[in-house]
Amino acid sequence: MSKTHNTAPTQFIEAGGVRYAYRRFGSGPGLPLICLQHFRGGLDNWDPQVTDGLAKGRSVILFNNAGVASSSGEPADTIDGMARHVIAFAEALGLQRFDLLGFYTGGFVAQRLALDRPDLLRRMILAGTGPEGGEGMVGYPELATFHATREVPIEEDFLYLFFSPTETSQAAGRAFWERRHARADQDPASSLTAMAAQAKAINTWGAVTEHARYASLKDIELPVLVVNGKTDVMVPTVNSFILQQHLPNAELVLYPDSGHGAIFQFPDQFVRDVRQFLDG
Repeated sequence: MSKTHNTAPTQFIEAGGVRYAYRRFGSGPGLPLICLQHFRGGLDNWDPQVTDGLAKGRSVILFNNAGVASSSGEPADTIDGMARHVIAFAEALGLQRFDLLGFYTGGFVAQRLALDRPDLLRRMILAGTGPEGGEGMVGYPELATFHATREVPIEEDFLYLFFSPTETSQAAGRAFWERRHARADQDPASSLTAMAAQAKAINTWGAVTEHARYASLKDIELPVLVVNGKTDVMVPTVNSFILQQHLPNAELVLYPDSGHGAIFQFPDQFVRDVRQFLDG
């Protein structure tokens, strides 16, 4: 693998008047894996230990949606709109089929994509996320909202939102924070405009309350791996169970002593679980 998370150049491809930023690295016989990031996250909010591990055997593609971090264009304020941008990006790259990893907001987008264009996807990983109209996904506690919407996110925000308050989880969070900043040329932070658009999309997705609001999940027939931490303060962990129960072909993994960022707290275990799932 000649390029890694920290050495792969940021590239750009244009589609529909939007200049999408992405990084691509890794090699092998596996289908490309497109990674869709969490609320406000850009190319460098991923954990290099995770992405480099996943890139052994396949091409990993980190992607900024329209208007997010180094991508141009107007940020979409609906999950449907974000999914359309992913389709435009994949088609511009010439990808006819790929696997998908969606974390938090990226998991919402992944579900929408699986419903709208199942022909594009083989397998899907949903991490720290939930179904449309999931439990406790709107009206976050004031402290959580404060940490999620500060103009310039800091280490304290990530430690609170992504990790449990235990000594072991917080230590893992600090180690992640160091890995996350190891790259010299960091992707710029997302704008407040992008944050507002994504917040609107998240609230709309979470606020669906009609009867049988999980009914569409039965139409996602591809294999899905659902992953989360024991206590997620952003998307309550019960939503991972709901996904696994309503998706026809889903497995569920919950990591102990962890929260929203469990995949960063247990990077090696997560990589093993994902690689086994994708290669199975």
